[in-house]
Amino acid sequence: MNQYIYILFALFMVSCNSKEQPQESTFEKPAVQLVEGNYNVAFLIMDGVYNTELTAPFDIFQHTVFREGIKAMNVFTVANTLDPVRTFEGMYLLPDYNYLDEGLPKIDILVVPSAEHHLDSDLENEALIQFVQQVDREAQFITSHCDGAFVLAKAGLLEGKVSTTFPSDIDKMRDMFPGLDVRKEVLFVHDGKYITSAGGAKSFEAALYLVEHLYGAEIARSLAGGLVIEWDLEQVPYLVIDQSVE
Repeated sequence: MNQYIYILFALFMVSCNSKEQPQESTFEKPAVQLVEGNYNVAFLIMDGVYNTELTAPFDIFQHTVFREGIKAMNVFTVANTLDPVRTFEGMYLLPDYNYLDEGLPKIDILVVPSAEHHLDSDLENEALIQFVQQVDREAQFITSHCDGAFVLAKAGLLEGKVSTTFPSDIDKMRDMFPGLDVRKEVLFVHDGKYITSAGGAKSFEAALYLVEHLYGAEIARSLAGGLVIEWDLEQVPYLVIDQSVE
Protein backbone atom coordinates (compact mmCIF):
# COMPACT_ATOMS: atom_id res chain seq x y z
CA MET A 1 0.00 0.00 0.00
CA ASN A 2 2.81 2.36 0.90
CA GLN A 3 4.39 1.63 -2.49
CA TYR A 4 1.25 2.82 -4.31
CA ILE A 5 1.12 5.97 -2.17
CA TYR A 6 4.73 6.71 -3.04
CA ILE A 7 4.06 6.27 -6.77
CA LEU A 8 1.01 8.55 -6.61
CA PHE A 9 3.00 11.18 -4.70
CA ALA A 10 5.80 11.03 -7.26
CA LEU A 11 3.34 11.45 -10.14
CA PHE A 12 1.76 14.40 -8.34
CA MET A 13 5.14 16.09 -7.89
CA VAL A 14 6.04 15.56 -11.56
CA SER A 15 2.71 17.07 -12.58
CA CYS A 16 3.20 20.12 -10.33
CA ASN A 17 6.76 20.68 -11.51
CA SER A 18 5.71 20.50 -15.15
CA LYS A 19 3.10 23.19 -14.52
CA GLU A 20 5.65 25.43 -12.84
CA GLN A 21 8.00 25.28 -15.83
CA PRO A 22 7.10 28.13 -18.19
CA GLN A 23 7.51 27.34 -21.85
CA GLU A 24 9.99 29.51 -23.68
CA SER A 25 8.52 31.65 -26.40
CA THR A 26 9.59 30.79 -29.94
CA PHE A 27 8.36 34.11 -31.34
CA GLU A 28 10.89 36.09 -33.36
CA LYS A 29 9.85 39.49 -34.61
CA PRO A 30 10.42 39.70 -38.36
CA ALA A 31 12.66 42.44 -39.70
CA VAL A 32 10.97 45.54 -41.10
CA GLN A 33 10.62 45.43 -44.87
CA LEU A 34 11.73 48.81 -46.17
CA VAL A 35 10.61 49.41 -49.74
CA GLU A 36 13.27 51.31 -51.61
CA GLY A 37 12.10 54.71 -52.78
CA ASN A 38 9.47 55.13 -50.06
CA TYR A 39 9.61 57.61 -47.20
CA ASN A 40 11.10 56.08 -44.06
CA VAL A 41 8.85 57.16 -41.18
CA ALA A 42 10.08 56.47 -37.65
CA PHE A 43 7.86 56.60 -34.57
CA LEU A 44 9.79 57.35 -31.39
CA ILE A 45 8.39 55.21 -28.58
CA MET A 46 9.27 54.61 -24.93
CA ASP A 47 7.66 53.44 -21.72
CA GLY A 48 4.61 55.59 -21.07
CA VAL A 49 3.94 56.48 -24.70
CA TYR A 50 0.25 57.26 -25.22
CA ASN A 51 -1.69 54.96 -27.50
CA THR A 52 -3.58 57.50 -29.60
CA GLU A 53 -0.68 59.81 -30.42
CA LEU A 54 1.15 56.73 -31.71
CA THR A 55 -1.56 54.72 -33.42
CA ALA A 56 -3.44 57.60 -35.10
CA PRO A 57 -0.57 58.81 -37.32
CA PHE A 58 0.73 55.24 -37.65
CA ASP A 59 -2.60 54.14 -39.15
CA ILE A 60 -2.74 57.06 -41.56
CA PHE A 61 0.82 56.73 -42.77
CA GLN A 62 0.85 52.93 -43.02
CA HIS A 63 -2.22 52.95 -45.24
CA THR A 64 -0.34 54.92 -47.90
CA VAL A 65 1.06 51.58 -49.13
CA PHE A 66 -2.41 50.77 -50.46
CA ARG A 67 -2.51 53.79 -52.75
CA GLU A 68 -1.04 53.59 -56.23
CA GLY A 69 1.11 56.16 -57.96
CA ILE A 70 2.55 57.78 -54.83
CA LYS A 71 5.77 57.60 -52.87
CA ALA A 72 4.33 55.60 -49.98
CA MET A 73 5.65 55.35 -46.40
CA ASN A 74 7.67 52.67 -44.65
CA VAL A 75 6.56 52.93 -41.01
CA PHE A 76 8.52 51.55 -38.06
CA THR A 77 9.18 52.18 -34.40
CA VAL A 78 12.42 53.18 -32.69
CA ALA A 79 13.27 53.14 -28.99
CA ASN A 80 16.34 52.92 -26.78
CA THR A 81 15.77 49.18 -26.45
CA LEU A 82 14.49 46.16 -28.36
CA ASP A 83 12.72 44.88 -25.24
CA PRO A 84 8.95 45.37 -24.97
CA VAL A 85 7.82 48.93 -24.32
CA ARG A 86 4.69 49.45 -22.22
CA THR A 87 2.33 52.23 -23.27
CA PHE A 88 0.66 54.43 -20.68
CA GLU A 89 -2.59 52.54 -21.22
CA GLY A 90 -0.93 49.14 -20.79
CA MET A 91 -0.26 47.83 -24.30
CA TYR A 92 3.12 46.20 -24.93
CA LEU A 93 5.01 47.03 -28.12
CA LEU A 94 8.14 45.50 -29.61
CA PRO A 95 10.35 48.24 -31.09
CA ASP A 96 11.69 47.67 -34.58
CA TYR A 97 15.01 49.46 -34.01
CA ASN A 98 17.16 50.52 -31.09
CA TYR A 99 18.38 54.03 -31.82
CA LEU A 100 21.41 53.43 -29.59
CA ASP A 101 22.67 50.73 -31.97
CA GLU A 102 24.23 50.91 -35.40
CA GLY A 103 22.26 50.11 -38.50
CA LEU A 104 19.34 52.47 -38.09
CA PRO A 105 17.90 53.33 -41.51
CA LYS A 106 17.86 56.92 -42.73
CA ILE A 107 14.77 58.63 -41.36
CA ASP A 108 12.85 60.95 -43.67
CA ILE A 109 10.01 61.69 -41.25
CA LEU A 110 10.24 61.44 -37.47
CA VAL A 111 7.03 61.22 -35.45
CA VAL A 112 7.25 62.01 -31.73
CA PRO A 113 4.07 60.87 -29.97
CA SER A 114 3.43 62.09 -26.45
CA ALA A 115 4.61 60.05 -23.47
CA GLU A 116 3.97 60.13 -19.75
CA HIS A 117 7.27 61.82 -18.84
CA HIS A 118 7.73 64.24 -21.72
CA LEU A 119 7.37 67.14 -19.30
CA ASP A 120 10.00 65.92 -16.84
CA SER A 121 12.44 62.99 -16.84
CA ASP A 122 12.40 62.34 -20.60
CA LEU A 123 13.69 65.87 -21.15
CA GLU A 124 16.76 64.98 -19.07
CA ASN A 125 17.52 61.92 -21.20
CA GLU A 126 20.55 63.09 -23.15
CA ALA A 127 20.61 60.11 -25.51
CA LEU A 128 16.98 60.72 -26.44
CA ILE A 129 17.49 64.42 -27.10
CA GLN A 130 20.69 63.79 -29.07
CA PHE A 131 18.89 61.21 -31.21
CA VAL A 132 16.19 63.74 -32.11
CA GLN A 133 18.83 66.35 -32.92
CA GLN A 134 20.73 63.87 -35.08
CA VAL A 135 17.63 62.87 -37.05
CA ASP A 136 16.75 66.53 -37.54
CA ARG A 137 19.92 67.09 -39.57
CA GLU A 138 18.66 65.00 -42.50
CA ALA A 139 14.92 64.46 -41.96
CA GLN A 140 12.46 66.11 -44.29
CA PHE A 141 9.79 66.47 -41.60
CA ILE A 142 9.71 66.28 -37.81
CA THR A 143 6.24 65.95 -36.32
CA SER A 144 4.99 65.84 -32.75
CA HIS A 145 1.69 65.12 -31.10
CA CYS A 146 0.54 66.47 -27.75
CA ASP A 147 3.51 66.79 -25.36
CA GLY A 148 5.93 65.44 -27.95
CA ALA A 149 6.46 69.14 -28.69
CA PHE A 150 8.33 69.45 -25.39
CA VAL A 151 10.94 67.00 -26.72
CA LEU A 152 11.35 69.05 -29.90
CA ALA A 153 11.64 72.21 -27.81
CA LYS A 154 14.25 70.66 -25.51
CA ALA A 155 16.24 69.59 -28.58
CA GLY A 156 16.24 73.22 -29.74
CA LEU A 157 14.29 72.50 -32.91
CA LEU A 158 11.48 74.97 -32.29
CA GLU A 159 13.59 78.06 -31.77
CA GLY A 160 12.37 80.75 -34.15
CA LYS A 161 9.38 78.57 -35.05
CA VAL A 162 5.70 78.67 -34.20
CA SER A 163 4.30 75.56 -32.52
CA THR A 164 1.50 74.13 -30.41
CA THR A 165 0.94 71.27 -27.98
CA PHE A 166 -1.75 69.69 -25.79
CA PRO A 167 -4.19 72.52 -24.94
CA SER A 168 -3.87 72.31 -21.16
CA ASP A 169 -0.06 72.21 -21.39
CA ILE A 170 0.40 75.28 -23.58
CA ASP A 171 1.00 77.60 -20.63
CA LYS A 172 3.46 75.13 -19.12
CA MET A 173 5.36 74.95 -22.41
CA ARG A 174 5.49 78.74 -22.54
CA ASP A 175 6.87 78.79 -18.98
CA MET A 176 9.48 76.10 -19.64
CA PHE A 177 10.55 77.59 -22.97
CA PRO A 178 9.81 81.31 -22.70
CA GLY A 179 11.52 82.14 -25.99
CA LEU A 180 9.13 80.03 -28.05
CA ASP A 181 5.99 81.14 -29.87
CA VAL A 182 3.38 78.58 -28.74
CA ARG A 183 -0.12 79.08 -30.13
CA LYS A 184 -3.56 78.25 -28.78
CA GLU A 185 -6.87 77.59 -30.55
CA VAL A 186 -5.33 75.55 -33.36
CA LEU A 187 -5.12 71.79 -33.79
CA PHE A 188 -1.72 71.87 -35.44
CA VAL A 189 0.95 74.24 -36.71
CA HIS A 190 3.16 73.76 -39.76
CA ASP A 191 6.32 75.84 -39.72
CA GLY A 192 9.14 74.79 -42.02
CA LYS A 193 9.70 71.08 -41.62
CA TYR A 194 8.08 70.99 -38.18
CA ILE A 195 4.44 70.04 -37.62
CA THR A 196 3.27 70.14 -34.01
CA SER A 197 -0.23 69.08 -33.01
CA ALA A 198 -2.58 69.18 -30.03
CA GLY A 199 -2.58 65.39 -29.99
CA GLY A 200 -5.29 63.04 -28.77
CA ALA A 201 -7.81 62.04 -31.40
CA LYS A 202 -6.80 65.16 -33.33
CA SER A 203 -3.53 63.41 -34.13
CA PHE A 204 -5.48 61.98 -37.07
CA GLU A 205 -5.98 65.49 -38.44
CA ALA A 206 -2.32 66.43 -38.19
CA ALA A 207 -1.32 63.20 -39.94
CA LEU A 208 -3.90 63.72 -42.67
CA TYR A 209 -2.62 67.24 -43.16
CA LEU A 210 0.89 65.94 -43.85
CA VAL A 211 -0.56 63.37 -46.23
CA GLU A 212 -2.46 66.11 -48.07
CA HIS A 213 0.66 68.26 -48.14
CA LEU A 214 2.67 65.42 -49.71
CA TYR A 215 0.11 63.71 -51.93
CA GLY A 216 -2.81 66.08 -52.41
CA ALA A 217 -6.39 66.32 -51.17
CA GLU A 218 -7.73 63.31 -53.09
CA ILE A 219 -5.29 60.87 -51.46
CA ALA A 220 -5.91 62.40 -48.04
CA ARG A 221 -9.69 62.04 -48.41
CA SER A 222 -9.24 58.48 -49.63
CA LEU A 223 -7.15 57.52 -46.59
CA ALA A 224 -9.56 59.27 -44.24
CA GLY A 225 -12.49 57.46 -45.81
CA GLY A 226 -10.75 54.12 -45.35
CA LEU A 227 -10.64 54.84 -41.61
CA VAL A 228 -14.19 56.31 -41.56
CA ILE A 229 -12.93 59.82 -40.83
CA GLU A 230 -14.55 62.91 -42.26
CA TRP A 231 -11.77 65.05 -43.71
CA ASP A 232 -11.98 68.57 -45.04
CA LEU A 233 -8.88 70.66 -44.40
CA GLU A 234 -10.87 73.87 -44.77
CA GLN A 235 -12.91 72.93 -41.70
CA VAL A 236 -9.87 72.36 -39.47
CA PRO A 237 -8.41 75.14 -37.28
CA TYR A 238 -4.72 75.06 -38.12
CA LEU A 239 -1.88 77.43 -38.83
CA VAL A 240 0.70 77.40 -41.60
CA ILE A 241 3.68 79.69 -41.14
CA ASP A 242 6.06 78.25 -43.69
CA GLN A 243 5.54 75.18 -45.87
CA SER A 244 9.07 75.10 -47.23
CA VAL A 245 11.37 72.22 -46.37
CA GLU A 246 14.71 73.32 -45.03
